Amino acid sequence: MFPLGGVLFPSVVLPLHVFEPRYRALVDDCLAGDSEFGVVLIQRGSEVGGDDVRTDVGTVARIIEASRLDDGRWVLNTVGTRRIRIERWLPDDPYPRAEVRDWPDDDTDADLGAAYRDGVSSLRRVLALKAELGEGAAPATIELTDEPGLGSHQLCALAPFGPLDQQRLLSSPGAAGRLEEVGRMLDEEAGFLEQRLRMG
Repeated sequence: MFPLGGVLFPSVVLPLHVFEPRYRALVDDCLAGDSEFGVVLIQRGSEVGGDDVRTDVGTVARIIEASRLDDGRWVLNTVGTRRIRIERWLPDDPYPRAEVRDWPDDDTDADLGAAYRDGVSSLRRVLALKAELGEGAAPATIELTDEPGLGSHQLCALAPFGPLDQQRLLSSPGAAGRLEEVGRMLDEEAGFLEQRLRMG
């Protein structure tokens, strides 16, 4: 397991610079196996040194590119593949470990097309407003998947929210609830950004 200060969603790329000895060992073990590890948000504490409080919902990351530097550090490109629930944390020896189970959405057969299209429209509106305000964000024209279930994760990852809000979205039982919640949050954010623009 790799606890971090941010949230990883399925289908989203996560670059990592691995320098702590315990996580170097984790990368070695992953590359010798299935190239996967779990990522969870640190609710309290630090990414370095341990003694942190971690969430119980995360995402499996698959290593898609790995470069080892001369001093033993790793530079990784990973991608989120699927959600997991932590059943039980194990001792952090030699690195954070847990017993986990996959946690697929509970509504994979639902008709999510209209909610997804609305969410994409709201996201593009927020990203355009942030660009108009000169604030950093993804381009409003960014390409998203056509598949609503997977797209619900992409919307949440691209939305300009903090990690605790993103964790709440990741922890939604299904894509329908995730789309409803992120759509509401995006509409609120758009209203706030529009008010700021009017005020100059």
